[in-house]
Formats: sequence, structure tokens, C-alpha cells
Amino acid sequence: MALRPVFLPKRSKSAFVMPAVLEFQWFPGFSVSQKQKSIASLHQAARHRFGIEQILEVSSKSPNPLGVALSAFNLSLALENGDRVCVEAAFQASKKFTQGGPFLDLLQASPKDAKRDPRLRNSGALVSFVFAGETWSLQPRTAFYDWLYLNALQQNPDLAKALLDFQAFTDIEFNPEKSLNCQARSCALYVSLARENLLERALSSRENYLATLNECASARP
Repeated sequence: MALRPVFLPKRSKSAFVMPAVLEFQWFPGFSVSQKQKSIASLHQAARHRFGIEQILEVSSKSPNPLGVALSAFNLSLALENGDRVCVEAAFQASKKFTQGGPFLDLLQASPKDAKRDPRLRNSGALVSFVFAGETWSLQPRTAFYDWLYLNALQQNPDLAKALLDFQAFTDIEFNPEKSLNCQARSCALYVSLARENLLERALSSRENYLATLNECASARP
């Protein structure tokens, strides 16, 4: 058995996304078929818990082509110079450390190479993100990653529109004990903001985006 989160686009008193950690049967192994067995088991647990049917696995292992296309390794983002890069490369290339970075050459690397670049582990503590001339704080903790991902979705309207049909999102590779940012959570945030008619405002600027998140977090019953 294993534990993994399911992300629901459901606005609460303090957040736009409701994560729920569920127990399910884990099928060990690195093959896609084994991963998809684990995905099916996790989704079954979510259906039983929440009474929902439309659940999307967002990863390169997804049985749904939409989920594969929405992987941060595949979803593209336009830079100011017109180049298009995957979300994962943009995220890794934006990291600034106490002893180096951001390493802009990672924008041209494959997503796997960008994520595994040794400089990301050997340059001291992460202190901020720098993207498109703007410096982002490490707080809120997932804000910058979500910002990149949401903007990439807006630039891929067909994918974004298809996303709105789903009630929950998973990423079988994401382990919250080892990682912080999650593409499935970003998808849930996009859907939640869309349902609240807040997408246009949130994505109009960094300031409006952070204000939108802060207003939800500061809300009181």
C-alpha cells in the first residue's frame, strides 16, 4: 500500500485547492504498465472517497494523452524572445542560489537534463527565482511554479479548455515527502480560478496573482 495526494479544485476558506492524501495499492516497478496500475488504484480510491468520476493523471505516465501533454516535461511556455520551452526547464533555469544561478542555459536543455543538472545541488541554498526580469520570493511556497504552469496553460488554450472537464488531478510520481511543487496541483488551481472567474485577474500580473492567492488565504468564515 502507498499514500499519495489527490488535488481537488475546490475553494475553501483558505485555499483554492483541496489536497487529500489517500491510501491505495502500489504496484512496484518502473514500467509504464506498472505505473498505470498504481494510477488506476489511486483513482479508484478517489472515486470511493469523493464520489467523483472525472480524474486526470497529469504526468508522462498518464493513460490519458491529455495528461501526458500536460506534463511539465511536455507543456510549453513562450519566453519574451519568442522561444518556447517546457515548464520544467523554465522552472529549473529560474532558480537562484547563494552561490550561483539562475542558470539560463538550462532553458535549452531537455527537461530531464535540466532537472538533474549538478549545479542545482552544488550552488548553496535556494534563495529566490528569477524569470522574465522579475524576482520571486520562496513564499508562498508553490506560487512561482504554479505561476509558470498557469501561464503555460493560458498559452495552450485547447489543453486548458479540456482540463476544465475534470474534477480531480493526480501525479503518481509526486511524493510530498520528497518534493514541493506538483503539476497536478497546478492543474487543480487553474480549474478553481476558472470556476471563480478569477483567471484573467490572477494572470494579468505577478502582483494581482499574489494578491488573489493572499486574499483567499486571508479569508475568514
